[in-house]
This record gives sequence, C-alpha cells and structure tokens, in this order.
Amino acid sequence: MAERPRLAFDPIRRAAELWRERWGGGSKAVAMASATSIMRVQQLLLGELDAVVGLHGLSFARYEALVLLAFSSSGRLPMSKVGERLMVHPTSATNIVQRLEAQGLVERSPNPTDGRGTLAAITPSGRAVMEAATADLVRGEFGLGMLTADEHEQLFALLRKIRVACHDFPPDRPGT
Repeated sequence: MAERPRLAFDPIRRAAELWRERWGGGSKAVAMASATSIMRVQQLLLGELDAVVGLHGLSFARYEALVLLAFSSSGRLPMSKVGERLMVHPTSATNIVQRLEAQGLVERSPNPTDGRGTLAAITPSGRAVMEAATADLVRGEFGLGMLTADEHEQLFALLRKIRVACHDFPPDRPGT
C-alpha cells in the first residue's frame, strides 16, 4: 500500500476499549471493532486500487466493468446484467458505462432481443486498458501483498460467510 501519514494509535482498538467501558465487553465490542475494521480496510483498499487504475484513466468501478465485459463470452452484456453483476444500482451502472463510452473503452447499442434495453460492449482499446491495469493490480497484489496465501484463503472464507448470511447470493449446494 502507498505510504500515508500514520495515526499515533489505532482508533478502532481505542473505540472498542471505550465501547467495553460504556456498554460492557464480550462479543458486541469485538463485533463493532470487526465491522469498523472492515469498513476502514475497504476505504484503504479502494484508495490504493483507484490510484493504480487511475494511472490508466479509470476508477476501480470502471475497471470492474471492463473486466466484467471482457469475461463475458461475447464481450458484451445487457445493461441490466452489468448492474446486477457489479452489484450496483442501475443508475450507477449507466453512469459507469457512459464514462467508459466517453473514453472510447465501451460502446453501447440497442439490444436486438429487448427493444427497450441497451447492450454494453468492450472495445479493443477497452481491452488494452483493462489488461494494462490488471497487470499493475496483479503486480501490486491488489493491495494485499502483506497476506500469505493461507491468510488470503481464510479472509475470503470469512468474508464469504458474511456475504452468504446477508443473502448476497445463495449458499453452495452439494455437488455445485
């Protein structure tokens, strides 16, 4: 991660101490500290990843849209699928794709199977920018180079457990 001014102490740990003093200890103080830590790490990672892809004229949200389109079998998706798979509001998906279109990285066209819908398609220059940004993100280990492979597996499993419990997607079924 990029160097930034460091705080003199861990404010989340201090908040947990104050929480224990005011409302008692136990799992509730730890849960508050965990949730707050997740939110802070999200801020730190997004700043780091935005800086990396920013060198390519992207935000991380626009980078994710390019990757999504590149991963699709035809290089294009209906806008409704773009929003659904990026897990953002349709208005946000439209904004992201409009910005990419203005950069010449995506083209929009009417959806021939849905008269009201629009398709978003990655352009060759969009693929090139996405590949270059991906190489930089991989080189920087997506801002998580301080973790071992085992720690990555543990972190993913823990965060996935939360996502399943929050009904982000259905839990795995045996055999799938």
